[in-house]
Amino acid sequence: MEIIAFGVQSDEKPLIEKAFAGHHDIRCLDVFLNEDTAPIAAGHEIISTSVNADLAGRVLEMLAAGGTRMVAQRSTGFNNIDLEVAERLGITVARVSYYSPYSVAEFAWSLAMAINRRIVRASTRTRDFDFRLDGLMGRDMHGRTVGVLGTGKIGEAFTRIAHGFGMNLLGWDIAENPACVELGMDYVEKERLFAEADLISLHVPLMPATQNLIDAAALKSMKNDVILVNSSRGGLIDSQALVDELRKGRFTGVGLDVYEAEAGLFFLDKSLEIVVDDTLARLVTFPNVLVTSHQAYYTEDAVGQIIDTTLHNVLDYKAGRRSDNVLVPSAPRS
Repeated sequence: MEIIAFGVQSDEKPLIEKAFAGHHDIRCLDVFLNEDTAPIAAGHEIISTSVNADLAGRVLEMLAAGGTRMVAQRSTGFNNIDLEVAERLGITVARVSYYSPYSVAEFAWSLAMAINRRIVRASTRTRDFDFRLDGLMGRDMHGRTVGVLGTGKIGEAFTRIAHGFGMNLLGWDIAENPACVELGMDYVEKERLFAEADLISLHVPLMPATQNLIDAAALKSMKNDVILVNSSRGGLIDSQALVDELRKGRFTGVGLDVYEAEAGLFFLDKSLEIVVDDTLARLVTFPNVLVTSHQAYYTEDAVGQIIDTTLHNVLDYKAGRRSDNVLVPSAPRS
């Protein structure tokens, strides 16, 4: 059986091909799944997709009409998939429910420290042999307060690093993580976290309840010199409201590895095209904003785990087994 994998990065391709060797043939494509590319899947029972795939109802209907019966998504997030339509069409959907939390947590801290210590500005200057220190002053993290929204596996890993810095720990989540409490985290209402934290990092999933969790009111309630980092999902922040606050000269800095309208932009080379997204175009012009291309998860360790889990999801589907990774189960077989 041949499986088509959409949205495969060049670094991923040899890892995917090696993992699937001896199990199934796999054809790796660098194009993302959407209405235009869905016809490629015709005749393939199983496809694999990336987090930036468009798996809305219309695309799922096209896949089902072409004979696709299983979607193995190579990510934890699945807000890009219409699960109700998939269930109605009898398409099994599985995701990767776990991979190295350290990859994202460490990258979130990389963003925070790059902003705090003006690393990008300093690097740009020294390439021009400008070794002045003007405008490069940062702050010690030790003794300051970090606010962590979402204290699951990634949030916990982020908190452990913050504890290593000697920071005061504030957390917000629907349930307390005993490991974070043991580190000294004080769980508070998000309003208090916004008001008191010197560094705020987002590690909650994107769902209706968290859409624009960081809205205009939340941004206004934060300290003027806060550092805000989002390595989770772009839809957690109202991007236009963020631009409005940045234009007022607020915040020490903002680190964004994700953006709410990143589909069709991130993972692609748009350097020779006119940027039509005015909000993103404005964000990248601020000297205290650092935008990266949804790469927090992108380590050998995490990608290897993602691929291994994807393979096992496929093997489980073929064997009629079900795991916790399954979002929409297989239709009963006659």
